[in-house]
Amino acid sequence: MTLSEENTLRNARREPHRDPLTGLGCVGPRFLHPDPAGQGANLYLPQSMADDPEFAEAKDCSDKLHRLRLRHDFEYWAATCCHIRDKSTGRLIRFILNRPQIELLATLEGERRASRPMRVIMLKARQWGGSTLVQMYMAWIQCAVRANWNSLICAHVKDAASAIRGIYSTMLDNYPAESWLGAEGSSPAFKVFERSSGIREISGRGARVTVASSENSEAVRGADYAMAHLSEVAFWADSDRRSPENFIRAVCGAINRSPLTLIVMESTANGVGNFFHSEWERAERGESDKKAIFVPWYKINIYRAELDGRDPEELWKSFDEYERSLWTDLGLTLEQILWYHEKRREYSTHGQMCAEYPTYAREAFANTGNPVFNPDDIDRLRQGCSAPAFLGDFDGYVQTGPGSLSSLTFREAASGPLKVWRKPCSEPEGRYIVTVDIGGRSFSSDYSVIAVFDRKSRPGALEVVAQWRGHTDHDKLAWKAAAIARWYGDALLVFESNTLETDNTDGDPSEYILNVLGRTSANLYYRSTGMPGFHTNRSSKTTIITHLNTALRDNRLIERDTQAADELATYRYYPNGSQGASPGCRDDILITRAIALYIDSETESYALSPADRAFFRNRFRSCR
Repeated sequence: MTLSEENTLRNARREPHRDPLTGLGCVGPRFLHPDPAGQGANLYLPQSMADDPEFAEAKDCSDKLHRLRLRHDFEYWAATCCHIRDKSTGRLIRFILNRPQIELLATLEGERRASRPMRVIMLKARQWGGSTLVQMYMAWIQCAVRANWNSLICAHVKDAASAIRGIYSTMLDNYPAESWLGAEGSSPAFKVFERSSGIREISGRGARVTVASSENSEAVRGADYAMAHLSEVAFWADSDRRSPENFIRAVCGAINRSPLTLIVMESTANGVGNFFHSEWERAERGESDKKAIFVPWYKINIYRAELDGRDPEELWKSFDEYERSLWTDLGLTLEQILWYHEKRREYSTHGQMCAEYPTYAREAFANTGNPVFNPDDIDRLRQGCSAPAFLGDFDGYVQTGPGSLSSLTFREAASGPLKVWRKPCSEPEGRYIVTVDIGGRSFSSDYSVIAVFDRKSRPGALEVVAQWRGHTDHDKLAWKAAAIARWYGDALLVFESNTLETDNTDGDPSEYILNVLGRTSANLYYRSTGMPGFHTNRSSKTTIITHLNTALRDNRLIERDTQAADELATYRYYPNGSQGASPGCRDDILITRAIALYIDSETESYALSPADRAFFRNRFRSCR
């Protein structure tokens, strides 16, 4: 089959026929029923209507069947009762669902029909109306399905939440009176609830719609909600005073896990490492109560370009490897790929295109939020990650006496803070580097990390072969680091030395670590100043992070630990120009990689000779 013939077939099956008025092709199980008002016409009604006690009386009466169907068939209700603003023209149009909206509706309806609480986390793309579908679905439940059923709309700022409620207001303002299911004498309209600017009541339905912002969690705590639309969660403020996690806990704590309750958490991507990204990953792994919904650009109908007589074979030659994969891996049409090809020309990098029009969810997250490291480099790094061959720790430690490292032995176990991907080789001398990032003792503080790198597994690269990560007293940390370095053939042991060189303040680990290391024969790294360790300040940190970025680009790090890749993905630029981990994320593993790669490249000219090392070691001991 030629390229042109295959493309014709793909276009033919892109959009199956649907009719929300008859129900043909619509969401959910349906049964065939003759239209009481038609001449031999058929309706495709939701199966739940046949189970409704009122169906027997309504099935032969057009008006009664219409009103019963409004309570069971969302797509029919939307097409006959709802008007929305068309984004292109600003005109009021009937709400006929597009393809992505249908997919989201199928998820919600699947949960509703099964009498399960509806819980969704949604990663938004451009111009497909995800927020509109959520809001109209909540409106359907309040206006047609369940009276006295309250809802909340919450966004990062209150104006954004009010704009979402505006969709609801437009719908009510144009609602056909003959289809209104409110109490007798009522009409479809909002009215202010008890003089509150943030709460509206739906006339005749006893249901309230509240708007709020993430800036004030107390305003929503303890309220009576059955449904919540939480918008742009990735942009909610995250600080010591308030966090998205605490706010959402306050909201969701007020919503029972019962049928017809609904929580939709949605946002465009705003980088990795924040609360929304973490919740998305939990949902994708199946660890959350929420269903993950992502709509890629190619499911949005407007993103296609006509071929206009262009030769398909010549067009194919103009596509790059990524664009061709859209044909082979995803089954897209040439019209869709041509649109993508031409749209990419508006952006200087493919990453920018991925941020605006992601094909995969990971592209949306990885290419937003000002990441320091290239997402493609991180993805390549992840391919080498694997479970460790051994787990365990070094048992025992002593506080005094030379040669004490012999009392520390590696113990394998089913679990433990020391991960070992490869044990020391038979000729380890000069082969390994061990770097140490010093953290705190308590579980709420930064982790301490001891990482071991093989300098000879591949020319020009470092391979992670072992890693210890945990919380411990600083003297124990020093013994563990020295013991691990001894195990790996007296490896070059590099401490990140900031805390070793500060004044003794409360909690400063320098006394412990310097005294302990001074009594060992560890192969410590000394700078040309005679001080042990690598000192990280603003200037040197920028240097090693830049060096790490280059090393990742040039494929000079062989990573084994997935947490390291996660830390790279959550390391970002801040508006003031600084670099650091995203809020709530860590960089302790990342720093060990940055130091090791830099030291490895500088060892010949930067480290001291064995004679100078011995001289400074003795001088350092006498100074203590």
